[in-house]
Amino acid sequence: MQDIIGIDISKDQLDTYRLSDRQHAVFDNDKTGFKALLKWIGRAGELRLVYEPTGPYHRGMEDALAKAEHALVKVNPRQARRFAEATGTQAKTDRVDAMLLARMGLALDLPSRPVRGEMMNDLRELHVARLALVKERTAASNRASAAQNNVLKRQSKARLAFIERQLSELEEAITGLIAADPNLSARR
Repeated sequence: MQDIIGIDISKDQLDTYRLSDRQHAVFDNDKTGFKALLKWIGRAGELRLVYEPTGPYHRGMEDALAKAEHALVKVNPRQARRFAEATGTQAKTDRVDAMLLARMGLALDLPSRPVRGEMMNDLRELHVARLALVKERTAASNRASAAQNNVLKRQSKARLAFIERQLSELEEAITGLIAADPNLSARR
């Protein structure tokens, strides 16, 4: 039987729960903690690590575990919350979350997937920032058209110009990353 470890990730620590021996452990969410986690886990093999992404806080752990060739299962936070509700679990602690993630990995037989590389993470981060700026540009444009005061009109115009410069910078960075990757540039 394949062993499963659930990992609840926060900014400062990783709460883990191993199903086979019902062991709980806590590690720092930094390079030292990743080394200790890898030692606690043991060698790669019949093992799946189930976690939900938490902003940028999962990336270091994800990279360390992927380099050690562990099978990683990244679950959607909404799916994890629904699983907790379905099992009737009310307590919301990091330890319980780690246990639920491990049980979810077993009950749903979730498949592991390859981890996105650093370039794809950078591309995604740039894309999310671009989407936010597009929304900000729309809001600023709406405010500019409604402005009656000359000071507000001038500030709105300056704000829109600044947003446009930032958008151009992001688009240039995105285009550069895509051009640098043969697989992505072939899709264009």
